[in-house]
Formats: sequence, C-alpha cells, structure tokens
Amino acid sequence: MPSYVLWDIDNTLLYTGGAGSLGMRRAFNDLYGVDDAFGRVEFSGRTDTAIFADAAHACGIEPERMGGELVRFLDAYIPHLQMALQEVEGKLMPGIGKLLEALDARDDVVMGLGTGNFRRGGEMKLVHYGIDRYFPGFVGGFGEDSPSRDEVVRLAIERLTEGRANGDRVVVVGDTPHDIAAAHANGAFAFGVATGRNPVDELLACGADVALASLDDVDRVVSIIVHATA
Repeated sequence: MPSYVLWDIDNTLLYTGGAGSLGMRRAFNDLYGVDDAFGRVEFSGRTDTAIFADAAHACGIEPERMGGELVRFLDAYIPHLQMALQEVEGKLMPGIGKLLEALDARDDVVMGLGTGNFRRGGEMKLVHYGIDRYFPGFVGGFGEDSPSRDEVVRLAIERLTEGRANGDRVVVVGDTPHDIAAAHANGAFAFGVATGRNPVDELLACGADVALASLDDVDRVVSIIVHATA
C-alpha cells in the first residue's frame, strides 16, 4: 500500500506574498463596503470558511445568512485573487520543485491536498506557481468543506485513499499547529515544516512527529515520508 501525502498550500508549498488576504479584503469590500474586515482576523493555518465567518460575524451578518453569503464571497474572491497573484511577488518554498518531482516519480507515493484554501483558490495558486501538474484532479480537502481543519483533513484522507487506507498510511505536511492537530485528529503522521511563522521547536512542542526548518533536503524528506508511520 502506498504512502499518501496531504499538502498544505500557503507557507508550506508556496508563499503568495499576501495575494490571498489581499483578494479577500477586496472581495469583502465589494460585497459589503467594509475595507479592512480582516484586520483582526487570524489567517494562519485556518480554513477560508472560518476566516470569512469571523469577518462576516464582526460586520453583523446573521448566522442564518452565512451559507449563502459564503457562496457570494467565494465568487467575488476568485477574480480578485487572480489579479492579486499578478500584482504581488511570491515564490515556491525551498526545495519544493525538486521534492514534488521526486515524490511524483515514485510508485509508492500518492499526493493530494489538505488545505484551508477554497478549492478554486488553491488550484489557482498551484497553477500560478507551476506545480499543479503534481496534483491531477486536485484531490483532497478544502476550505469550503468545513470551518474545521480536522474535518477538512478527514475528508481529504477519504477522497485521496478512496477509503482504502486509514490515517496510519497518511502524512500531513504543514507549517502550523493547526496542521499538526488535524493530522493527529485523523491518526495521520504530522510532518511540520517551519517555513511559516512557527519555528521547529514550536511545531515539535505541539506534537509534530517530525519538524524541519525547510524541505530543501529532498532525499531526507522523501525517506521520512515513505517510512513514516503514525
């Protein structure tokens, strides 16, 4: 049975230079006339649904309207994200291009996504940075699936493995304590990478099975992934 790898996107695979938050701010302003609705909202490691819900609640949108407003917001956000990706400078994280190539070449590794991004937004980011080919079909769990990262990862495991594997054959790679917690909530191996705001010691302290400063040592990372057991 192969090892299944679920990737977080922002600050794990790539850094957009803030394109996502810029696109969200502009979309919210278009819909509701509030220029800085996300100024006090935490983004790191959270789902886009939860991020939108915090801003919407602060601006007085009633809970019973949230489902419909989320759909409206997503439709407004996508074109703004496309524009923002062209405006700001981002990059792939260290080693990611070679690492994805190495993992993709193996018959014993299957890759998918476990991300807080809305599906269309995550796909747009991967296309923009030229790594979408490693995720055919964009299989995984996404921000519109649930406000809960634990639930997003649960659905990602179900979809990627097609029900053939439990979490003990899954490696969740991410840069925040939310990724670590979601991995363990689903019985998966938690692989932390300190390319976001949390350093290695913090990721280990919150339960990462392994944590590295970056993923640029491709051989080492591949070895960890293929031999990982939760």
